[in-house]
Amino acid sequence: MAQSGKKNNTHRPRGKAPTHQNKGPAQNYSQVAERIREQVAPVIDSAGLYLENVKVGRSGSAAVVKVVVDLPEGPGGVDSDRLTDVSREISSILDDVDLVQGAYTLEVSTPGADRVLTEPRHFSRAQGRLLSLRLTNGEVLSARLAAVRGVTLDLRADSGQRSVELDDVASARVVVELVKPDKEEFDES
Repeated sequence: MAQSGKKNNTHRPRGKAPTHQNKGPAQNYSQVAERIREQVAPVIDSAGLYLENVKVGRSGSAAVVKVVVDLPEGPGGVDSDRLTDVSREISSILDDVDLVQGAYTLEVSTPGADRVLTEPRHFSRAQGRLLSLRLTNGEVLSARLAAVRGVTLDLRADSGQRSVELDDVASARVVVELVKPDKEEFDES
């Protein structure tokens, strides 16, 4: 998770998130999150990233602004340099527009492997990964996602290959693997 803060010359211990001080009227966090989304979306888009979510909440006496970004589609990941650059730009914007009242911490991250897959884009991002799926008929399936064709998932399970429509998926998550699959084995499908 990348964290960004105000540009200043003060020292803060490694790993500590920056705390910002802004003063303004008390606001509803969902309204603040929507206004932040409007302000940061162009920067995230210009970086070639997708704005997944913005949440504003509290942690102790300070607000926490969480911005989640991802690649628009396809497999791969957001590298740490790109995440850091976007984080700095978001921090600068938030300092300029002064949307959050009082002290706040900015957290900019990617969704992480434990995200629930709900949209076609989420499945597109999980191509090549092992998934745990619960289908609408109650069947539980563990299979590797070979491809996404529109609203159809091409899966490879121990029992063989099969296709499943997204409408038939009740829930799905990526299974975190400690060893990556053999690329040659995966490319055979």
